Amino acid sequence: MPTHIFALLAGALLDLIVGDPEWFPHPVRIIGRYISFAERAAKRGDPPAKILRRRAIWVATSTVLLTAGATASILYLLRLWGCWPRFIGMALISWTCLSARNLADEAEGVRRALEESLEAGRRQVSRIVGRDTEALSRREVLCATIETVAENLTDGVISPMLYLAIGGPVLGMAFKAASTLDSMIGYLDEKYRDVGWFAAKADDAWNYLPARLTALMMCLAAFPLGLDGRRAFATVRRDHANHLSPNCAWSESAAAGALGVRLGGDHEYFGKRVHKPTIGDDLRPPEGWDIRRVNLLMFASAGLTLALIACAGLLIG
Repeated sequence: MPTHIFALLAGALLDLIVGDPEWFPHPVRIIGRYISFAERAAKRGDPPAKILRRRAIWVATSTVLLTAGATASILYLLRLWGCWPRFIGMALISWTCLSARNLADEAEGVRRALEESLEAGRRQVSRIVGRDTEALSRREVLCATIETVAENLTDGVISPMLYLAIGGPVLGMAFKAASTLDSMIGYLDEKYRDVGWFAAKADDAWNYLPARLTALMMCLAAFPLGLDGRRAFATVRRDHANHLSPNCAWSESAAAGALGVRLGGDHEYFGKRVHKPTIGDDLRPPEGWDIRRVNLLMFASAGLTLALIACAGLLIG
């Protein structure tokens, strides 16, 4: 099995056990600082939209290339020290590319907060969603959490696993840079529309195939968990395009079908109402335990994907 596959498995184990501790100097923070610098540089002089959209390509491309180059340089230096230092570095970098444990912890935090009060749940869910949360109902808080886990299963877990498996930590970190770009500036509002358009399009491209694989893994993983895998498949076939993004509804529809709840619908972002189609069937209202169910579905889907990657690695040798 290739070394970078072993490093991916070790990184996934670290993510499961440790998660994303706040004290750890996560590389995403460094990437985020560069993105902020590049955004300010692109906007310097208050350029017209046409010029800013050209600079947006530089912002996104430079972020990804610098991240990949820095990762390759670090691994090269570690290789000079020996095989084990390089492997440890690969495993640690792989760990930082994955966020399953952190995503599950944040979602579980929303469930616990809702047990205290609706206001506490609104505050907690605001940590993981981009929509306005001040006026969300209990149902909307639960749906927002389920949607976030399902959506981020793609770009926070399955996508980085695939890129780590294909190109090792260098490609994995390149994807992480692209994902961070999208989360910071890939919005359609007036502030980011011109400077972030290329980052948003690039993120769609990076996640195009992984989003569809994620939906398949979720449908398959639903069966052993006692969830409705058949309805998950049916909902994905019907509702996979019910989103402004070409990718998000794939995993969200799998989650909606497996749980038997309706997701999506209109939401407010930065004070503006954004229309979104609904996803899934309104068979029952969501409940707090659905957060734990979707977390289990996330871990099972990730485990199934890792097993497939490991099998492929054994066949490759």
